[in-house]
Amino acid sequence: MRGTRRLALAGCGIAAGLLVAAPIASADTQAPAPAPVTLSPQEVQQMCTAWVPKLRKQAQNLTNRINGGPEVSGSVANLKARANDARTKGHTAQADRLQKRADKRQGRIGELANATKQLDAFAAAHCQAPK
Repeated sequence: MRGTRRLALAGCGIAAGLLVAAPIASADTQAPAPAPVTLSPQEVQQMCTAWVPKLRKQAQNLTNRINGGPEVSGSVANLKARANDARTKGHTAQADRLQKRADKRQGRIGELANATKQLDAFAAAHCQAPK
């Protein structure tokens, strides 16, 4: 009888826990859509004259640095050369870290290209001289 009572209490405890957790698990976890950003004509003009050229230049500089040769600090080629050097010296952990950094940095090229496309699209839509 004692074992049956314990089993029944345990079963009721599990059922109560499931009833409490079910609404939490089924709650809507989607965030509301962000509100559109509206800019005044002065803000658009500032974006076109100051920010778009600056961001394009930064994206181009980063792309040039990533694609640079082994002599360019921070380039993929430099990181791979450093990884090979560390591997030949027997520092495999350091070599693996440098190789992972090189792989991750190579993946940034697509992100920079996408950012440049977005800047170009903004400039084409909003930075045209009035006719």
